[in-house]
Amino acid sequence: MSQQGYVATPPFSQAPPGMGGFHGPGGPNQQQHHLYGHYGGQPQGFAVPPTGLKAPVSSAPGMPPPSVSNQYAPNVQQNGAHPQRYPAYGHPPQSQFQSMTSQAPPPAQQLTNQMSAMNLGNYAPGPMQSPPPPASPATQHPLQNPPPPAMGPHSPQMSALMTPPQSPPTGPPMAGPPMAGPPMAGPPMAGPPMAGPPMAGHQMAGPPMAGPPMAGPPMAGPPMAGPPMARGPMAGPQMTGAPMAGPPMAGDPMAGMGRPFPGPSPPGAGGFQQPGPAPAGYPQQLGQFGGQMGGPQPGYPGAFPGAAAQMAGPPQKKLDPDSIPSTTQVIEDDQAKRGGQVYTTNLRGQVPPLVTTDFTVQDQGNASPRFMRCTTYSLPCTADLAKQCQVPLAAIIKPFANVPKNETPLCVVNHGETGPIRCNRCKAYMCPYMQFIDGGRRYQCGFCSCVNEVPAFYFQHLDHMGRRVDFYERPELSLGSYEFSATLDYCKNNKPASPPAYIFMMDVSYTNIKSGLVNLLCGELKTLLERLPREGGAESSSVRVGFVTYNKILHFYNVKSALAQPQMMVVSDTAEMFVPLLDGFLVDYQDSRAVIHNLLDQIPDMFADTNESETVFVPVIQAGVEALKAAECSGKLFIFHSSMPTAEAPGKLRNRDDRKLVNTDKEKTLFQPLKGVYEQLSKECVLQGCSVDLFLFPNQFVDLATMADVPSHTGGSVYKYNNFQVETDGQHLLRDLRKDVEKNIGFDAIMRVRTSTGFRATDFFGAVHMNNTTDVEMAAVDCDKAVTVELKHDDALSEEAGALIQCALLYTTLGGQRRLRIHNLSLNCVLQLSELYKSCDTDALANFFAKSAYRAILSQPLKSVREILVNQTAHMLACYRKHCASPSAASQLILPDAMKVFPVYMNSLMKTAPLVGSAELQTDERAHLRLAVMAMGVEDTQLLLYPRLIPLHNMAAGEEEAAPVRCSEERLSEGGAFLLENGQSMFLWLGQAVPPDLVQDLFNLPSLAHLQTPLSVLPELDNPQSQRVRALIGSLLLKRPNSMKLQIVRQKDKPEVLFRQFLVEDKGLHGGASYMDFLCYVHREIRQLLT
Repeated sequence: MSQQGYVATPPFSQAPPGMGGFHGPGGPNQQQHHLYGHYGGQPQGFAVPPTGLKAPVSSAPGMPPPSVSNQYAPNVQQNGAHPQRYPAYGHPPQSQFQSMTSQAPPPAQQLTNQMSAMNLGNYAPGPMQSPPPPASPATQHPLQNPPPPAMGPHSPQMSALMTPPQSPPTGPPMAGPPMAGPPMAGPPMAGPPMAGPPMAGHQMAGPPMAGPPMAGPPMAGPPMAGPPMARGPMAGPQMTGAPMAGPPMAGDPMAGMGRPFPGPSPPGAGGFQQPGPAPAGYPQQLGQFGGQMGGPQPGYPGAFPGAAAQMAGPPQKKLDPDSIPSTTQVIEDDQAKRGGQVYTTNLRGQVPPLVTTDFTVQDQGNASPRFMRCTTYSLPCTADLAKQCQVPLAAIIKPFANVPKNETPLCVVNHGETGPIRCNRCKAYMCPYMQFIDGGRRYQCGFCSCVNEVPAFYFQHLDHMGRRVDFYERPELSLGSYEFSATLDYCKNNKPASPPAYIFMMDVSYTNIKSGLVNLLCGELKTLLERLPREGGAESSSVRVGFVTYNKILHFYNVKSALAQPQMMVVSDTAEMFVPLLDGFLVDYQDSRAVIHNLLDQIPDMFADTNESETVFVPVIQAGVEALKAAECSGKLFIFHSSMPTAEAPGKLRNRDDRKLVNTDKEKTLFQPLKGVYEQLSKECVLQGCSVDLFLFPNQFVDLATMADVPSHTGGSVYKYNNFQVETDGQHLLRDLRKDVEKNIGFDAIMRVRTSTGFRATDFFGAVHMNNTTDVEMAAVDCDKAVTVELKHDDALSEEAGALIQCALLYTTLGGQRRLRIHNLSLNCVLQLSELYKSCDTDALANFFAKSAYRAILSQPLKSVREILVNQTAHMLACYRKHCASPSAASQLILPDAMKVFPVYMNSLMKTAPLVGSAELQTDERAHLRLAVMAMGVEDTQLLLYPRLIPLHNMAAGEEEAAPVRCSEERLSEGGAFLLENGQSMFLWLGQAVPPDLVQDLFNLPSLAHLQTPLSVLPELDNPQSQRVRALIGSLLLKRPNSMKLQIVRQKDKPEVLFRQFLVEDKGLHGGASYMDFLCYVHREIRQLLT
């Protein structure tokens, strides 16, 4: 079906006059909008018409308009209309939708912005009309909309239509007659914009997307043929795609169903249409109102290098940035539509709210999106369809995700000595997808269809619907996520597991003593050990603790509770590591508190006069593994290390940082860890369930790619504090350490992802170790670690049966119990690509592409990896354009609603340190970010690739935080103060003309000139502005997995350069296109693919 996504062309296509029998005031055109989407209407599935689309439901000319509930999405557009066209390259965008919404005028600003800025071609600027005709020559299908007129303001239609944009609210844009008719009739528009949940999905903005819409003549025919699209999934909220964010949408929020199709996309979005040359074969058309259509403008100005603007025509105006899809608008619209609501997981394949939206999950048979998100919730039925669209199929699984206090924690099911019930053939665990038959005596597995006997103790009768009568009493039958108590069969060597141990290992070489680090850590550990994590309900922690200090030799401490003083034992032979004491090394903190405090008081003094600057590293980890082996338990090592290990010992490193390799085929070696002893050590750690967290305090290159190899394969984390100083970095370190010690975690874990027949998990990305192709081994897995799993077809899938995924994680709890954590998810299977695009999750796609690109740079030149990312972006969008959007001028950029901001994330990804070939970037910084991203969940990669930029100067009293603005220099103002955070870094940017009152409130200084930078903390002042800003910073630090050090920068100061690299819509500091240029470039690639 065709639906349109965003079109970027200014003039939007309109329905041909007379279509549907309505003419709007401006002429026939207008009407179309309404026609389609009613606001209040039910969401409907869209049928996906065969390629030649059928007409949507409009009535035949002269007939009364169809009833509202047409099966297309409410906003279906008429054939030619495009959902959102983006403004042409040189033109003002138009909002075509306005009209639709009669009742709900589109968000004003959107429209306005977008429209206003551009003029069409070289015509005079005129307001745009809502449904303006497309500038580009649209093909004239029989039924299709007539081509738009040239957009001069003068054309009547334009004016009429356009109006809205100019004044957005102005009445219902279309107002007037257009809507008037029954077309939208009634409720539809009327309702609140989105009214029905269904639409919810996106704004949908106007009709455009809707139906098969566009497709040409189709309109004529029956509505759109069938409900095909309708498919359930679409329905409801799930569409949710992003609204179209941006002003572009001009249309109403409507959002109808999955935007992709349904609503028009917002204008700004991608449609950059340029009025380009008409594609061959299309005559230049007259505008609907008679004017000529805008002239061709071939290339885009300003595209990527190489895209010279070969303009043939009138001079172009710069495209208005407000007219392209806005990530902040998409986020805001989804929050407005779905924020604060309860998301129930009872429907197969429904698309959850965005990761940035605050919502509550009610588990009714599918895992919460906090545990599992997919790149699309509708899988293509065949491998050929998957290959055609090139949308990667993947699930991002965060098995230990934190669950908010207002949601139910996972239930634990205990079947006693028999253990969990599993399918005999595929070993899937009992779950809501098992079908009970034969009066409840047998069940058919939903994954492999094998029929199994129900054990006698588990038997239960079925009700009149064939469901067990104890359905709601058993979590494993009614919920998507739950846990089973595991039996001895699931334990190592069939012995019960023991509680884990935490070993703190401090580098006491000269640098760490002199910087004050050792003193700081010893002081903090006294309070931190009181807060060791414990199992839910336990009075105290079962985690045992041990202590080691080292430089080029290791010191172990006996802190047995019976001792009056701790005892030190030294191991100087680091080639053959062993633990010199068993009894007294790992102890219960509560029992040995006095001895431990005594030790922590003594350590800084013991090494105060050291001159030893050499350190070892591998023997330190080996000592930890040996200690855990001897104690027969799993655990975690917290290693605080300062420099490259250069002492004679296993794992000794040398400086291999060669920036001359940047931008050569050998650049990949900078990211590759050294093999040998480090690789072997990772395997030993995983085997023992020993996770390593590394806190690094380097003053120069330390070969982080190699040193972090063990943490990155054992479910550990790497924290890095360059040129550490207690005064400026101490609190940053302590916040990280507290979070790290206290977080929810499972040990000695192994994960298996099972799927129903027809597809399977083929690749895994994360802080994990893979011994074979199916078992994901993790020495530990915590609440912030996610594993991205790529899925591929091995047969055809069925639309009726859908697709099932079950993630089973076997692990040891903090209390020493073996448990199985199960997460189940059911997806739709579709034959129509439009359905697939409608249920895409852009944030999940960005996570998948980031991880796959970051893995690829270990084996391929960066240039090839970047080219693959651009090509795949263009291919996915070209496939949508070719198979799902209605025919339109080649100069329009049309984006699926759910993916309208996908290009921003891809462009931002290519500007991240690992993928930018610049010798100015430190190799360790690039390696650190690469490894951090490999373990990230969807919300963390979303924030990293599109930071939040929050204006502080206009926060109203009582407001927790102002709405974030787009990440671009254009949004900064000299008189403003902005907070930027991306989960790794945090900046407070102060404009040159920031009001003195604000400086006084935040810093207690008379003016900005008195501010001494660098400053990393705001003073605690007793005034509302200071309290609001500090509360905002505190809440952000609490939410993010890592602590961020606040960096305060003034406009035009030298450190401002660091801040600007995070303005991801602008050109990159070290190379990389602006968002606008990238869109133009991708559009050019799409046109090449389609010709």
